[in-house]
Amino acid sequence: MIAHAFITVFKDWKYVLLSAVVAAIAFALATWLPNLQLLYSILKDPLVPLADKVMLPINLLGSIATNFTTLAASYTIAIALLIGINIALTTYQVSRQRQGFSKGGAATSSLGVLTGIFGIGCAACNSLVLMSALGVVGGAGIIPLLPLKGGEFGIAGVLLLGTATYLLARQVTKPLVC
Repeated sequence: MIAHAFITVFKDWKYVLLSAVVAAIAFALATWLPNLQLLYSILKDPLVPLADKVMLPINLLGSIATNFTTLAASYTIAIALLIGINIALTTYQVSRQRQGFSKGGAATSSLGVLTGIFGIGCAACNSLVLMSALGVVGGAGIIPLLPLKGGEFGIAGVLLLGTATYLLARQVTKPLVC
C-alpha cells in the first residue's frame, strides 16, 4: 500500500524534483545553522571576493562530516529526506483533492491537510519549545545526563516525520470519495 503511494506520486518527475529541492534546502539549512554568524560576516564583508562568498556556503555543506557526530549526521540527513518526501506527498494530495472536489471542497480539504501538517510540526517542536523553556529555568542541564546527549530529540524527529510520511502515503492510496 505504501509502496503503491510512492510509485503513484514519484512517477511524475515534478514530485521527484520538488522532493529533491526541498530535501536539499532542508539539508543546507541544517548544515549552515551552526555557522550562521560566519556566513553572515563573510557575506556582508565587502573585502571578501565574490567567488569566496559563493564557495563558502557550498563548502560548508561538507561540515556534515566534521561538525556532526555520526548519529547527528544520520538523523539530519534522514530528516531532510523525510521533509522533502512529506512536502511532495502533501503537494500531490492537495493537487489531487483540488481536481476531485469543488472549489469549496478543495479549500476545506487543503485547509485540513495544512492544519494536519502544522499539528505534526507542533508536536515535533513542542519538545524544542519545552527544552528552551527548561533552559530558562535551568532544566537544560538534564541534556548531558541523557544517554545520547540530546540525540534523542533528533531520533524523535525522524520517528515523527516517518509516521507523518506513512500517514500521508496512506491518504494518497485512499479514494477521494467513499
